[in-house]
Amino acid sequence: MLSIGIVGLPNVGKSTFFKTVTKKQVDCANYPFCTIDPNVGVVIVPDERIDKLAELSKSEKKTYATVEFIDIAGLVKGASKGEGLGNKFLANIREVDAIIYVLRFFTKKDVLSVESEVNPLKEKEILDTELILKDIETIEKRIHSIKKEKTKEALRELETLEKAFALLNENNVLIEKTWTTEEENILKKYQLLTFKPRIYLLNGEEKELSEEIKESFRKNNWPFILVDILSEFETSEFTKEERVSLGMKENTEFDLIIKKSYEILGLISFLTTGKKETRAWTIKKGETAKSAAGKIHSDFSDKFIRADVIIYDDFLKFESWQNAKEKGAIKTEGKEYIVKDGDIVEIKHG
Repeated sequence: MLSIGIVGLPNVGKSTFFKTVTKKQVDCANYPFCTIDPNVGVVIVPDERIDKLAELSKSEKKTYATVEFIDIAGLVKGASKGEGLGNKFLANIREVDAIIYVLRFFTKKDVLSVESEVNPLKEKEILDTELILKDIETIEKRIHSIKKEKTKEALRELETLEKAFALLNENNVLIEKTWTTEEENILKKYQLLTFKPRIYLLNGEEKELSEEIKESFRKNNWPFILVDILSEFETSEFTKEERVSLGMKENTEFDLIIKKSYEILGLISFLTTGKKETRAWTIKKGETAKSAAGKIHSDFSDKFIRADVIIYDDFLKFESWQNAKEKGAIKTEGKEYIVKDGDIVEIKHG
């Protein structure tokens, strides 16, 4: 399962965010390091296509794509050297696929702050610095050992690691830099903390956030979402109709975050539908029909014959496989077909 780590300084709203998004009870006491072992919760990726297809197919069961959210202990300055719960914190981040930085800009004085001022840019800098320092340590060790190897592969790897090392020493986050596919594959092996995709969740009421800070995020192309986590938590049990009647958005901001988390990992969903089940299957963007078939069952890939494919909008228009087939809307594709988000697929196999 794909996993998203929720990180931030102590008392910035991480555990409240986690509890709201996963509807799972966790300890959110108002003191640093309340979260020691990471809390884990599984969340569906909201997808109205599943609901509509299940209705048309009269499916007995609906299965959505899922993402695992992990609430990780708060980080402080010096974490890379073991301060606070540093080593534990950084080891937990290493295991996730992507990161959500929770950055505080709410000014409530009754919620303790480990910093002297409330400044999301400063918090981001602290988090980045600790992750950068840990990556420098990881790469330095590998460079030292790989220099003893004399193969072509080792030399290419050394070149990539030295490029990354230089960027980190200039205080750069690796995921924000441009890499070739070969370089990406080399760096992924080391689960580097600054090479993980990330979203910045700015926590507070919009009126409290300066235009200057928003502009900094826009200018640097840092993907950010403004959320008042406490308000979302207090209204998390409301229905869509109740939210609208109170002048709120129909969907919670967390629905957007879940979808965005799915996107930053370069993932898409293809769909299957029938009487037994309508289901979303998670694949990487660019995967072939043969590879996608293997997500359903390994035999489907090994004994792949063809894929019958219809785009979602066409299926809604014709309302069933039979009608779509009669109108010529279903295409027969081979094993090299690149599956697209929202494709409804039926695999034919030996």
